[in-house]
Amino acid sequence: MAQRPLIGLNCDLKGASQGTPSFCYLAAGYFDSIANAGGIPVLVPPTSDPDMLEQLLDRLDGFVLVGGADLDPRNDGYMLHSSVKPMEPRREEFDRRLAQEIANRKMSLMAIGVGLQLINVIQGGNLFYHLPIDMPSAIPHRDPHDINHRHSLVVESDSILGRVYGEGEIRVTSRHHMAIDRLADCFRVTGRCQDGVIEGIESIDPDWFVFGCQFHPESPAASALDIRIFEEFVEGVSAKANSFQLAGS
Repeated sequence: MAQRPLIGLNCDLKGASQGTPSFCYLAAGYFDSIANAGGIPVLVPPTSDPDMLEQLLDRLDGFVLVGGADLDPRNDGYMLHSSVKPMEPRREEFDRRLAQEIANRKMSLMAIGVGLQLINVIQGGNLFYHLPIDMPSAIPHRDPHDINHRHSLVVESDSILGRVYGEGEIRVTSRHHMAIDRLADCFRVTGRCQDGVIEGIESIDPDWFVFGCQFHPESPAASALDIRIFEEFVEGVSAKANSFQLAGS
């Protein structure tokens, strides 16, 4: 039996409140999707120990940066707008160190939602912090009353997303109000909403297998094609791991 790749997933964090201790959690769609695609999900809590993080990443074959609450603009030199609901500081501090280490290693990566925004920032890009203000012509990208809100977008055929979805317009689950403004130089756009909002990216570096989606393929409303995107990632991770083994043999 072929060895299944170990895929790390960062966790969300809820701070202590009114006698309730802080705790980590993760939507089941993330780890179920990785497991169903042939990987072994490994949940990674926000540790403050850099040696622990490095040793853990040494043992993993790839990583999924998951969605969550907003990045705090103040960490990138911008003002905090009332529309921004920052994630727990402990999670953001850890996620930034994690994303930087993943980039330094050129570790295989799938980035979803705020995970996509984070890897873009880490690599030198920046963000729109509230689409209704920064892009008034944008369509609604989230509905506070419907976590399965969907909209259409168009993917580039010569891309990882293109291999999964094919040519033409697709519909995806969307729940964001922040988005990529300036794309980091190491990435290219592989999917956009018709209003111009970037919804998919991938690396232009042939030695770094990484792609991201602003939408949520792990959502309960995901389609069969949405699930296929996790299979594409696990297959890519396995192929890269096998090539390293052959090179070292």
